[in-house]
Amino acid sequence: MRRALLGGLLAAGAGVLGMAQAAGSAAAAPVGAPIKLALVESLSGPFANTGEAVFRNLLWATERVNARGGVPLPDSQGGARPLQLLRYDSKGQTEEALAALQAARDAGAQFILQGNSSATAEAILHAIEKNNQRDPAHKMLFLNYSAVDPALTNERCSFWHFRFDAHANMRMNALMDVLQEDASVHKVYLFGQDYSFGRAVLQEARRQLAERRPDIEIVAEEYHPIGRVKDFAPYGAKIRASGAQAVITGNWGNDLTLFVKAVNEVGFDGSFYTFYGNALGAPAAIGDAGIGKVIAVADWFPNNPTAQSRAFYESFRQRFPRPEDDYVHMRMQLLVEALASAIAQAGSTEPQAVAEALENVRVELFGQQGWMRGEDHQFQQSLLVGRMQKAGSEAVPFDVEGSGYGFEVIRALSPQQAQMSHQCQMQRP
Repeated sequence: MRRALLGGLLAAGAGVLGMAQAAGSAAAAPVGAPIKLALVESLSGPFANTGEAVFRNLLWATERVNARGGVPLPDSQGGARPLQLLRYDSKGQTEEALAALQAARDAGAQFILQGNSSATAEAILHAIEKNNQRDPAHKMLFLNYSAVDPALTNERCSFWHFRFDAHANMRMNALMDVLQEDASVHKVYLFGQDYSFGRAVLQEARRQLAERRPDIEIVAEEYHPIGRVKDFAPYGAKIRASGAQAVITGNWGNDLTLFVKAVNEVGFDGSFYTFYGNALGAPAAIGDAGIGKVIAVADWFPNNPTAQSRAFYESFRQRFPRPEDDYVHMRMQLLVEALASAIAQAGSTEPQAVAEALENVRVELFGQQGWMRGEDHQFQQSLLVGRMQKAGSEAVPFDVEGSGYGFEVIRALSPQQAQMSHQCQMQRP
């Protein structure tokens, strides 16, 4: 049944440029040794739900590649080979992530996937760079789907790192396109997690507000320990008392869900400009108070108004029908498709050869297009801004996690509009 479903996905329009099979054609099962992809992520602890959401997305993506015959390679490389996704639990701790990285290397994984912490991403990248220098026979490549600290493709850019999410400055730029036109906002409260990503978000918020809405007063800039606050009510009381009409936050996971719930409960009636307010319990926690007031930015939304997008989302929901599993990331699908394409182009799984091919990769899936910018290894794709609404309308046919609330797309930036300049000076091997 799964093979039939995934074959249907291809017929509906899925594919990678130069790799997609014709709809309905038979795909021979890959027979070579599996190509090992290691997911290093929080699969337990306070952010376990974010790690499991990633795993579902990457699993679905690898199933799609394998259903069409795997990755085509020369006979000398084992012929067509399937992708195998291995799970390693970082437990939300950088030290555990580094231990998991070593275990993945020992298991023969050449491709490391991580994203749900920029601090962890930087530690993994440093470890991979050291490994590749000291042991070139066992190189690894780092594919980043969510760690969006801008430094990772700017001053901290690396040949061994590729980012498939828009970085924080790009996301903030899209949010500001909407906030710039919101005449009801005269005061904002900046609130974030106290680590590199959280600080990068609010630093960029300050910069862009000064440039695009200098009339807005920043009433506070406040940080909290990541993953350790259980009661955000005191923060909520301060936000309400500040007189702010909007909160800007990069919070994610339980730090976002608990925060917006607490702020809502103390009676704050302003808007939330968020990076991740569109899932993982946040819409249900906010409830009716969030209608028209919660703004989120993403590379894709289920209510993206195209027939191909609808087919993509409905296929994911068939594969993962439970409401709590309803969090699909287009960029993670594109990541796996890009990797499969690069391996096929390189004719090898050797990480340096794959990296060189990945620098020029272009992919398309269900109408969503993207390409890798070789100068800084920042993936270029569209960005959408959505506003929370009651589901069931023509503009919001799909809700989020069975909550009854979905996100109406109110702004769309093409890849060309979303891209930003970089300061990367890449050192190549």
